[in-house]
Amino acid sequence: MLSKFIKEGDRIELQALEKRRRLDREDETQKVYHSRVVSILSEDSLEITMPMEQTKLILLPVDGEYDLIFYTEGALYQCFARIVDRYKSNNAYILVVELTSNLRKYQRREYYRFSCALEMNARTLQEEELQAIEEKAPLELQPNLPIKRSVIVDISGGGLRFISAQRYEPDSLIYCSYQLMKGEQRKKYEVVGKVLAVKELENKPGTFEHRVQYYNLDVRTREEIIKFIFEEERKSRKKD
Repeated sequence: MLSKFIKEGDRIELQALEKRRRLDREDETQKVYHSRVVSILSEDSLEITMPMEQTKLILLPVDGEYDLIFYTEGALYQCFARIVDRYKSNNAYILVVELTSNLRKYQRREYYRFSCALEMNARTLQEEELQAIEEKAPLELQPNLPIKRSVIVDISGGGLRFISAQRYEPDSLIYCSYQLMKGEQRKKYEVVGKVLAVKELENKPGTFEHRVQYYNLDVRTREEIIKFIFEEERKSRKKD
């Protein structure tokens, strides 16, 4: 059954089961790890890459239980699995996981997050701009206000995560400007985002990671962002 739906190279998201249950109860953000299918060993076990964050390996424990979501070409699939082994093979760090539940098709409420490194300009919105947003009037940006440079590290149809030397307050609304490829040309996107969370990076004091949700984003712009993500993911699959 596994080989019927999953193939080598498919992207995986993993969440620790115990942590996921606890965080679901507390309504907090849960940690998500990213991996790929290396090989299918049997109809209930497979090799996957060990997750990494930036350049650091995440040593998930043997016997740890995880919720797995597979991103295939046709659909998303979910199951529970247990790590039964981990080792290094051909300069790659591998986890062997054994399914502990049946594979099922998965309908996801969240948007897929695409890892990237995109330059972005941002600033806090001014009082007049906030008032226009509250009144659902067209946003007219005040000219010549200082803009802070930052880097988007992942983007989705629902929001983005970025790194900046500027710290923006949680729940504040900020102006974000960045460029994405649309066809053969770059297109500038100017969006409003609500800061959901901010934290200072442990290894880079004075640098802050922000999670932002788009605020009142129009349907066309959201669809263009999602299309960009799908196109970039398709290119990545071809390279792999």
